[in-house]
Amino acid sequence: MRKTNLPASHRGRTPGAPTRNTAPASLSDEGAAAPGDWGLTLNEKAYQRLEELIVTLQLAPGSVVSEASLSALIGIGTTPIREALQRLSREHLVQILPRRGVVVTQIDLRRQLLVLETRRELDRLIARLAARRATVAERQRMATIARQMARAVKAGAVADFLQCDAEMNAMAAHAARNEIAAQSVAALHAVSRRFWFFHQAVWPGTERTMQLHVSLAEALASGVEAAAVAASDALIDDLDSFSRSTVAP
Repeated sequence: MRKTNLPASHRGRTPGAPTRNTAPASLSDEGAAAPGDWGLTLNEKAYQRLEELIVTLQLAPGSVVSEASLSALIGIGTTPIREALQRLSREHLVQILPRRGVVVTQIDLRRQLLVLETRRELDRLIARLAARRATVAERQRMATIARQMARAVKAGAVADFLQCDAEMNAMAAHAARNEIAAQSVAALHAVSRRFWFFHQAVWPGTERTMQLHVSLAEALASGVEAAAVAASDALIDDLDSFSRSTVAP
């Protein structure tokens, strides 16, 4: 396996990215904190940044990297990098090879379909609980994310959209106040986002899929459980159709 030459900046254009407005814009408008401003620990920041690099293919499937190269790339020490890689390994985004490095896993349709099968039940549970249990402040934040998502859809800004999606997933999981469900589903969302990002450029329904995410965010913000569950099911139905469409006829 060949070592990947890591880019000087991890904001470069990537395979599968749209041709316009892909550089993530600030999500801190409307008085809300951007995802990177949540007071995260170094371990959490390392995980968040590495996950973004993998999901957006800036660390390409099959790439071989090292703790040292990743530390230099994102400016965080090797101990948090090591912890983040352990978590990413559990989520099947990397494979750790002792004394050889770390391999970014390949994108796998079979795994994606299994992920969606599992996500359907967990996402439905989290949607129902989050709609029921979210505080007023959390609903307001969800509404803000929904507006940010809608702007990203209108602009065709897929990288911005993915940032919003990651924050919305975290917000819904927190608002559900069920840490078992939250921990279980967190390992699935990044795998699913990477699969979608890899194939979305050739999927004619990309804008519809993005809009279904907006609808889910709006339903969660509304606090109506039935609407949130229905929106969650509609999104998974669409993602399942999308995933199956990637198989050559």
